[in-house]
Amino acid sequence: MPLLDKNTLLDQLADRLRQSDRLAHRAELEAREAARSLATESEKKEDGRAVIEYGSLATGQAQRARRVQEELKALTDFQEAGLPRFSRKGPVALGAIIDVSTEDEDGFSERTFFLLPVGAGTELTGPGGDGFLSVITPASPVGRALLGRRAGDTIEITLAGEVREWTVLEVA
Repeated sequence: MPLLDKNTLLDQLADRLRQSDRLAHRAELEAREAARSLATESEKKEDGRAVIEYGSLATGQAQRARRVQEELKALTDFQEAGLPRFSRKGPVALGAIIDVSTEDEDGFSERTFFLLPVGAGTELTGPGGDGFLSVITPASPVGRALLGRRAGDTIEITLAGEVREWTVLEVA
């Protein structure tokens, strides 16, 4: 596993969350404007369903923006608390970067995960664009399976209804 600057990766995740926040706010404003801009009162009566749908869309985008703000706060708090250090053989915990060996129909491959409190599913780019890390959380099936594991441990993960074995190669 190449040396990865976790703070740089956390900054990358924060940037992605801020971008998502901006998109949610823009979508909310556009939906609210669309609901308001139905031309006349008679059209509004005829298109009542459209007004309701645009209003619901705006509310959903506002909720999405609030969730993203909560995630940004949790990420900032996590980063400010100081990132834990891990030994190569230490147990997986929040803040760990984990390399695993996976086997599928194409043979063996390696995947790298970053276990964080938020950001599940986000793909981060390694230094210099070298490789990708998938953000997982303790609430995710993969995160739950990896918590407490050590290098050399094998876990079973069910993906798309298929049970697969993964081996923890390294924890950092």
